[in-house]
Amino acid sequence: MIKNIVVILGLAMMVATCTVQSPVLSTRNAVMPTGEPIRLSPQPDVTAVAEPAMVVGRAQVVTQVTGAASVNETAERWNVHGTDLGHMFLHQDELYMMFGDTYGPDGGDWRSNVFARVADPDPRNGFSFAAMTEAADGTAAELLRASRVPGLEWTVIPTNAISAANKMIMHYMSVRMWGADDRWFVRHSGLAASDDNGQTWTRSQAAQWPGGTGFEQVAYIEDGGFIYVFGIPQGRFGAAKLGRVTPENILDPAAYDYWDGANWVSDIRAATEVVPPAVGELSVAWSEANKRFVMMYYEPNLRAIVLRSAPALTGPWSDMQVVADSRDYPGLYAPYIVPGGDIDGELYFTMSLWKPVYNVFLMKASLGPETLAMQTDTTDQAAPLSD
Repeated sequence: MIKNIVVILGLAMMVATCTVQSPVLSTRNAVMPTGEPIRLSPQPDVTAVAEPAMVVGRAQVVTQVTGAASVNETAERWNVHGTDLGHMFLHQDELYMMFGDTYGPDGGDWRSNVFARVADPDPRNGFSFAAMTEAADGTAAELLRASRVPGLEWTVIPTNAISAANKMIMHYMSVRMWGADDRWFVRHSGLAASDDNGQTWTRSQAAQWPGGTGFEQVAYIEDGGFIYVFGIPQGRFGAAKLGRVTPENILDPAAYDYWDGANWVSDIRAATEVVPPAVGELSVAWSEANKRFVMMYYEPNLRAIVLRSAPALTGPWSDMQVVADSRDYPGLYAPYIVPGGDIDGELYFTMSLWKPVYNVFLMKASLGPETLAMQTDTTDQAAPLSD
């Protein structure tokens, strides 16, 4: 999510010139009750318990998804020279991708959010686009128009999306202004819906949450008849919290419940952290082969994409494992797990880069089970990288 072309170049130069230390994995765990996602059976003491953990390998590029050099030639076809995010969801057996701030050549033709339908949902085949939602001139259309008023609504960024109640549902954040060092300021977050397969979108006047709730950015996962919502605050330095709602009530803020560490409650202010800071853009998926949930997010202190796993959405979530970092991919962020297939042996996800080009890449990493003892020492925190 970029402010303007000057900021892109400045941040890219900053990342490229930083002195990077080797990431040190945190041994901090969120000590949370464990249990099935719906049949909650809290365990007050989860320390020193052997838990089956996911062991992930280092990520590698499969293909560039957007931009002039991409497999989709989005610059020539839809005037998408630069964009980011690329989170995905399935709707009526089709895979769709949603992108953030999008630009034509030289930073022109700014659109806050654009949308693509993937021809083949199997990531092993490279993610070729069947179509993008188009404006009258054939370029990729902006789905939700931003006011473009700094301090009020500078841009409208889609943070995740899901299929619910026969509609496409987009979660967005209305950004007042971009800050520095992985920080920004959100006016409110909300939901928009489409009932014509993403051609037109309408902001819900009811489904809006003021800034400061801790759910300014989200990751969705459906499980056991509920849509679970992992929320993080504006920027990339907060903790992840958890809410849930039934699919038919997703547009009703009063229908949501939040995990307070022991129970589901209606007060969003009671939501407690399930994953400690610092959590940036995130995604969550279930691995049937490994019987665990997996979470990926950008960790700004490490400048790395990390992975955690858990037997239940409420936790306990395992320690971080680094999947990719800025030594190999300067300016990396926003990992989104590809939905649809089982996660068995290989994990596919999209990742955004400031450099070498501001665009989205399809990535993969090996993933497998291993029984590891849960760590209880919280003094050995992850070491931040040096500037």
